[in-house]
Amino acid sequence: MKPAFDLLHSITTWIRESAREIPEFPDDFDPSVRPADPRFGDFQANGVLPLAKKMKTNPRQLATALMAKIEEHPELGSGEFDLTIAGPGFINITLKPAFLSAWAKAFDQPEDLSAGLRHLYKEKTVVMDFSGPNTAKQMHVGHIRSTVIGESISRLLSFCGAKVIRDNHIGDWGTQFGILLLACKRFGFDFSVEPSVALPALEDLYRQGNQLVEEDPTAKDEARQELVLLQNGDEDRMGIWKKINEISQGAFNELYRRLDVTFDLNLGESFYRDQVHGVCEELEELKIAEVSDGALVVFHPEHPRFNEQPFIIRKSDGASNYATTDLATVAYRCEELDADEIIYVTDGRQQDHFEQLFLTVQKWFAGAGKPAPTLRHVWFGTILGEGGKAIKTRSGGSVKLRDLIDEGIERARLIVDGKNPNLPDEQKAAIAEAVGIGAIRYADLMQNRTHDYVFSWDKMLSFEGNTAPYLLYAVARIHAIFRKAGIQPGEGEESASDLETEEEIQLARQLTLFPTAIAQVAQDLRPHFLCTYLFELANAFSSFYNANRVMTENPQEQARRLMLCSRTLLYLQTGLQLLGIETLEQM
Repeated sequence: MKPAFDLLHSITTWIRESAREIPEFPDDFDPSVRPADPRFGDFQANGVLPLAKKMKTNPRQLATALMAKIEEHPELGSGEFDLTIAGPGFINITLKPAFLSAWAKAFDQPEDLSAGLRHLYKEKTVVMDFSGPNTAKQMHVGHIRSTVIGESISRLLSFCGAKVIRDNHIGDWGTQFGILLLACKRFGFDFSVEPSVALPALEDLYRQGNQLVEEDPTAKDEARQELVLLQNGDEDRMGIWKKINEISQGAFNELYRRLDVTFDLNLGESFYRDQVHGVCEELEELKIAEVSDGALVVFHPEHPRFNEQPFIIRKSDGASNYATTDLATVAYRCEELDADEIIYVTDGRQQDHFEQLFLTVQKWFAGAGKPAPTLRHVWFGTILGEGGKAIKTRSGGSVKLRDLIDEGIERARLIVDGKNPNLPDEQKAAIAEAVGIGAIRYADLMQNRTHDYVFSWDKMLSFEGNTAPYLLYAVARIHAIFRKAGIQPGEGEESASDLETEEEIQLARQLTLFPTAIAQVAQDLRPHFLCTYLFELANAFSSFYNANRVMTENPQEQARRLMLCSRTLLYLQTGLQLLGIETLEQM
């Protein structure tokens, strides 16, 4: 029988099946299986204790009855697991070396890894809303978090069976365009230059226009009139607006290409401008929204923080806002994209907005008699510079994302030149790009996303510790083993014997935790769990490699060690790919 890939999920299922044969256990019993401290086993079932407390009975007696049934189960009772009861009623599960060998042999193809986890999202349609820069502005360092977190979660949920639709909800409609149109008319603008040059020039133009309206009340009124003409579809203004958005999108796409980030849709705020009126009307008809001080608002009196803070969906002057557009966006994604789940990736300052949005959507869909999608806000903290303040340039401005990427590659090139001066320049450049961009990306993803973190080039480009260079070097080192042996990964392992040394067993155990790490990220939408797993896997491989010669005179011993090298390579490369990090065969 082929072992189950996702052991945590499977063991939980097997224990539930065993528990159903015992009258004292309810049908919804949760075994609460978790990876265990290696000193006590591989997995531990802790669910007996809360059940015993609820039933006011002896937990060890319950655990003994459950373990007796577990040992009769065709999978857990197969002799491939050791089961013990610890303490007041914990059930420890230890995988035997023969089982670990069979597990490693069984899952040797990339498609095995995804197929074994597709039960997690069961073909759900998930719309990922991330990145979302504003047009006429360059992307800055703050956009790196939303972009790389959103892309990583998109890849991971797709890996777990979801149909993922990436939507870049760009800010391409708003009051800034009145100022830009006025500035274009007053100062002129050359729209023929390439996007990477034109976008910084548009930022400067906006600053000029903004200064103009601040100093001249007449200019402020004129900017408002320009905006009104644009919103009413004036042909000349719409033409300029389209050019501004084309330049912006061209510059964004160049950065996304370098970061290997893709989108299925780029439906900015402007796409919904004709739909917001209908949203407001329906919310009024359902008596969810009401007029207060001239504005259309939704109150949530049942909420402890929002009971007196209205959710404004139409301003007192009749203009729509982010709330209106976001409501129209939810409706579109449900009706046109069949979204089961919508995930928003933004910074933590928008938590209140999304909490009120989600409450409003729940009431709206319930009032309309239709099922609401699952809505999740994946929020993140701030990137800090020295001194614990938000990262800035020396002049006090925002760090541009393009400049950040360029600097990362330049710094990585200096390291490559120092370590491998004899490599061809073309190869050095490719390595520097992979390491530089990978380091920036990984430094962000390895953080618990809700925490702030201090940006440090020295730490993120280090070959020691939990960094991209360390993991990339681990991948390259395994490739070097196979190059030296004159074979490809996956070859030479046909006669592999069962695991013997402690380092072999510990590495194999770490391999079996790959699906557990993926499942944890899919549940909590926190990529740092995967980063931690990959770091621990690389450490386990390093311990194995330092203590065990791979190429030996014993054919069976050599085969099993080549197998462990090949599986470690597969899992490291798969995990890094899910994080959006390009791997290298040589560094």
